[in-house]
Amino acid sequence: MMRSVIVIAVASFGLAGCSSLSMDSFKPTPKTIQLQVDSVPPGADATSSLGPSCKTPCSLAVPDNAESFSVAFALPKYQPLTVPVQVTRHPGDYFTSQPSVTFDPSPVVGELQAEPPKRPVRRKPRKRAAPKPAAAAPAPAASSAFPAPQTTPPPAQPAR
Repeated sequence: MMRSVIVIAVASFGLAGCSSLSMDSFKPTPKTIQLQVDSVPPGADATSSLGPSCKTPCSLAVPDNAESFSVAFALPKYQPLTVPVQVTRHPGDYFTSQPSVTFDPSPVVGELQAEPPKRPVRRKPRKRAAPKPAAAAPAPAASSAFPAPQTTPPPAQPAR
C-alpha cells in the first residue's frame, strides 16, 4: 500500500513538471549585434525603433534578424533627429566565411542642430482711451482779447 502511494506521488510531480514546460524554451535566443551610436554634441538620448535606448556615445544591441530600422536622437535645446539604418545580410558560404549582417550607416552619428532662438513676442500697443470731454467751459473773462466761440449757429439771413 505504501508503495502505491509513493508511485502516485512521483507520477503526480512528474506530470506537474510537464505542464509548466513550454515550447518557447526550445527556441534559441536571437543573437545580437552591437551598433555604435554617437551624436554631435554628445549626451543625446538615442532610441532605436526596435526598442533599446542609450545616452551617446554608446552602443545599441540589435537582433541579428532585424530588418531596417531607425535611431532617434533627442537633446534639450536641440531639434530632434531621426537617422534611418539599412540592414544588409551577407549569406556567406559554409566553407570559407560565416553569414554576416552589416548596418548602413555604421556607426550611426546624429548631428543635432540647435533650436532657433525664439522671437520675443511683440505686444501690440494699447489703444489709449479717448479723453473724457471736459466739463462745461467756464465763462470767458470780459477782459479777454479773443471773443468766445459761438456754440449755437448764427441765425440764417434771408435770401434776397
